[in-house]
Amino acid sequence: MGMNKAARTEWWESLPAGIRDEIDGYILQDSLLGAVRVIVAIGLVPHGIGVGTAQLIANDRYLYYGDRIAREPESPLDLESLAYRAAGCEGRIVAIEAIWDGDTVHDWFVRLLAITADPAGESHMATVYWSTAKRYLGEDADGDPRHPAAVAAEQAGRALAEYLSVPFHFPSPDTPDDEAPRWQP
Repeated sequence: MGMNKAARTEWWESLPAGIRDEIDGYILQDSLLGAVRVIVAIGLVPHGIGVGTAQLIANDRYLYYGDRIAREPESPLDLESLAYRAAGCEGRIVAIEAIWDGDTVHDWFVRLLAITADPAGESHMATVYWSTAKRYLGEDADGDPRHPAAVAAEQAGRALAEYLSVPFHFPSPDTPDDEAPRWQP
């Protein structure tokens, strides 16, 4: 069932205060999936509200609350912060790797990892979302046809790798691919 803005507002206002508070609680915690789950659970059978319409209703609430939503802090991408984080890694860093990941909330994003030996493992350095990339790249964000997260991750990752004198590995910098080959020593 498709609902225009007026119909969504009318439906929202018809809900009991407790249900509105529950959904808004998820929105204020930046939990889109939690809010959508509740909206579908209460709206599917009596009103035919599926996931698509539930996402529109949740988006209306995001727009209503704006900056009051508790967003997850963005990872710093400056060399000083990344180097400080790298200094806390267990083991000897042998490479810096950028890998694609994605979810239904953020779409594609890039994770920067420090690959370690002795003990072997990986440590999270940064998560580069679209918004993180735009903030980091500033006006340069539009100068490259690739996904901004790839451009920012490559710049920050390569700078950290050079600082640490280790290789930088980004197996798929031009196209999101969460199954690209990982770093092999």
